[in-house]
Amino acid sequence: MVFAAGLGTRLRPLTNDLPKALVDVNGATMLELVLRRLAAAGVTEFVVNTHHFHDKIAACLREKSDFGFKITLSREEEFPLETGGGLKKAAALLGGGPFFAYNADVYSEMDLTGLYRAHAAAGALATLAVRDRGSKRRLLFDGNMALRGREGEAAGERLRPLAFSGIQVISPGIFDKMTESGVFSITGVYLRLAAAGERIKGFEDKSGFWCDIGDLERLETVRRRAAVDRAA
Repeated sequence: MVFAAGLGTRLRPLTNDLPKALVDVNGATMLELVLRRLAAAGVTEFVVNTHHFHDKIAACLREKSDFGFKITLSREEEFPLETGGGLKKAAALLGGGPFFAYNADVYSEMDLTGLYRAHAAAGALATLAVRDRGSKRRLLFDGNMALRGREGEAAGERLRPLAFSGIQVISPGIFDKMTESGVFSITGVYLRLAAAGERIKGFEDKSGFWCDIGDLERLETVRRRAAVDRAA
């Protein structure tokens, strides 16, 4: 699943008439870059949630013949449901096995295949890609990379703060345990389930680059890196 329903307010004026997922990065949209990154890890079918400028995302995919993939749109018509609400709405579209969930505004060079394999080996409900980087609300993990809380809200010896990267692998069993409804973040679900003893794991991403396009400055950082990647 690719999350593409955000409003992208910090990217204005670019997003005054364009969804964040369709922002240009050196001739390709962020959505295309994410789809191709996942496809390189073996993904062949996608669910993309939409809200802001849904019609433009739908038109782009039609024009590009879905980039040769099978893509289903999960439209959030009235308002964006955030990551948890968006996942819950799309549950019936996501099949019967573990699946990636990936924020459309994230440019990452991490080992997605390694993330998926780690999830399968751990038997976790969810495995979150995390990095040792600055963030306002980092998550806390123990020595076995089990989620134990959030920085500032939990305390414990030898808990390591790591920032969530907006990339994860989720087992469909989580939907039976997702009691939240309406608009809610998947991170809150993870924290609640981890506190109840469920297996929510972290996977440390030590790759050379990660950045979201949360604002215009970071968008330019991603454009520069993507140009280097293409040249290589």
